[in-house]
Amino acid sequence: MANKKKKKIKIDIILPNYNSYNFINETIKSITNQSFSNWKLIIVDDCSNKQTIKSLKKLSKNKRIKIYWLKKNHGAGFCRNYAIKKSKSPYIAFIDSDDVWKKDKLETQLRFMENNNYSFSYTSYETFGNKIRYVKPPLEYDYEKFIHNTSICTSTMLIKREIINKAKFTETRICEDYFFKCEILKKYNAYCLDDFLTKYRVSNKSLQSNSLRNFYWIWKINREYNKLNVLENMLSLTFISLNSLIKYGLKNF
Repeated sequence: MANKKKKKIKIDIILPNYNSYNFINETIKSITNQSFSNWKLIIVDDCSNKQTIKSLKKLSKNKRIKIYWLKKNHGAGFCRNYAIKKSKSPYIAFIDSDDVWKKDKLETQLRFMENNNYSFSYTSYETFGNKIRYVKPPLEYDYEKFIHNTSICTSTMLIKREIINKAKFTETRICEDYFFKCEILKKYNAYCLDDFLTKYRVSNKSLQSNSLRNFYWIWKINREYNKLNVLENMLSLTFISLNSLIKYGLKNF
């Protein structure tokens, strides 16, 4: 990608945040250290505790960082939807408040998309914290494949905002990103940059650490939002569970 063209392209980074004072500084550092510099970070703080607010307020002097403070806790899905409405750049990236990007993540992924004329991409990733894994998702996804193997990590995604249209994150307490990806994949395919450019934190306190709870919410989202019948839903959950066991082992769904 030519340097002049690369400088013109802008990326909005969306970060929902809640009580992340233990990790948020490491996450922010991985963003500010990006080799691609034409980004804006939109943080939506979901009524965090004083320690987290104190950490975030130190960032307010950075003109590339905009923080929105919610007075009531709404959940990550609400925060991401709110941030999307506030974003204006042609590309949108997502990162969670405890994950980390490699230094060339945005630059490499943007080049991958521009060179191939892709609208939706994701990358391979490594897990850290309680589990160390190297996850290589399928090289291409459509909707049918995704509802059987949900290996697109949200913190790896880069999407052209023009294809998001009316797609939204559900305001469920967990798995809120599942339906958002489904909605886009019903119309557009997604493509994998097979490079470990994101580090995804796995912890015991993570909302994603309870298998039965995840099973319930994906079932509910499949039924109420994806409109799957009972057989389709069972097949979806069976294959998602099997693929999750391969990725993370018995403790995570």
